[in-house]
Amino acid sequence: MRFYSTKSPERFVDLRTAVLQSLPADGGLYMPESIPQLPASFFEHLPEMSFKEMAMVLCTPYLESDFSSDEIRDIIDTAVSFPAPLVAVDERISSLELWHGPTLAFKDFGARFMAAIMGRLVKEEPRELHILVATSGDTGGAVASGFLGIDKVKVTILYPAGKVSPLQEKQLTTLGQNIQALKVEGTFDDCQGMVKTAFLDKELNERFMLASANSINISRLIPQMFYYANAYAQAEQKEKLVVAVPSGNFGNMTAGLMAKHMGLPIHRFIAATNVNDIVPEYLNSGIFNPRPSVPTISNAMDVGDPSNFQRMLDLYSGEHARMIEDVQGFAYTDEQTKECIQEVHGRTGYVMDPHGAVAYLALQDSLGEGEHGILLETAHPAKFLPVMKPLIQDFPIPERLAELDEEPAFFHDTPAEFEALKSFMFEQY
Repeated sequence: MRFYSTKSPERFVDLRTAVLQSLPADGGLYMPESIPQLPASFFEHLPEMSFKEMAMVLCTPYLESDFSSDEIRDIIDTAVSFPAPLVAVDERISSLELWHGPTLAFKDFGARFMAAIMGRLVKEEPRELHILVATSGDTGGAVASGFLGIDKVKVTILYPAGKVSPLQEKQLTTLGQNIQALKVEGTFDDCQGMVKTAFLDKELNERFMLASANSINISRLIPQMFYYANAYAQAEQKEKLVVAVPSGNFGNMTAGLMAKHMGLPIHRFIAATNVNDIVPEYLNSGIFNPRPSVPTISNAMDVGDPSNFQRMLDLYSGEHARMIEDVQGFAYTDEQTKECIQEVHGRTGYVMDPHGAVAYLALQDSLGEGEHGILLETAHPAKFLPVMKPLIQDFPIPERLAELDEEPAFFHDTPAEFEALKSFMFEQY
């Protein structure tokens, strides 16, 4: 399959270019030439299929021009090596737990899939591949874990100082080997801006083969479609199914919408955010107004200019009226989020992290007659201990996170300036 830039739909590149280049020179984002339509019979038979079997069918149209069936199967075996169970929270809302992977976050699916693809694509390259990634929380840890030790790949992770949880920071600063972390004195938007500028910088691109592991890379979105199909397969009620996606950079939402365009019969989606409500505001008003992000307890959603909004617009040909037929937007404060975590735990015993709680609130406020809701629980609650401990007594901490807390962290402090990133790259590599 070929891919085009959202800013130059008449120009096409192959998968290799789209994945390894990551960001088109015109500043757009790569999209597939077409969204393949799968037969209704495939979705009808999803409950009979394994997670890996449905993933194989969903991703093959995007990969078959570049990889054999055996290679695609190996990529799937690497990326889909842990479950994503659907757990009932109450009578009308279930939680899709996406945190059963190695770093306890949904981004393990995308990072491992991407690492498996990139590792194959660079085997014949004379130069090393340099991955640049900005993270507002879980992306960094997932990318660090997914790419750790991969031959001919170096990873540099940028994260905002003081705006990721302590355990999230440990997950991206303790591995060493081919992984380096930059602690940026700024916001996630600053980190993301530095990375985007790097891909457009002539000197850096002459010296290094650069790629991104953020959701700006199309290979991050393809595997994120898998668990939407898996959620549908597990749902007892499949009619009028509503999926609430806690959203920051909107890669997860875009992947869900791509799955819907492929034929997955999700009734509608909810874009659930914290007070960084740029996309809910657009859905409600038709006006897209990016602005500086505000720190919250659901830090992975602290994004003021979400990159993947370009892709959402592209899926709907820029038509607001078409998009709001499939997507609604809701936003909540930290206080509402904390109250929800406590209320749901007290009533049901289920523990949600701050991001899942925002999605729960959106479902609670929007489910209509006959509808059933699924929230995406995108990270294990223990990754947000400073938030969770005051809210829930005797909060359990997984052993692997408890052990990680004792590991020494290694990072480089840097100002929120592109030239600082550029100097770091030239000095280190």
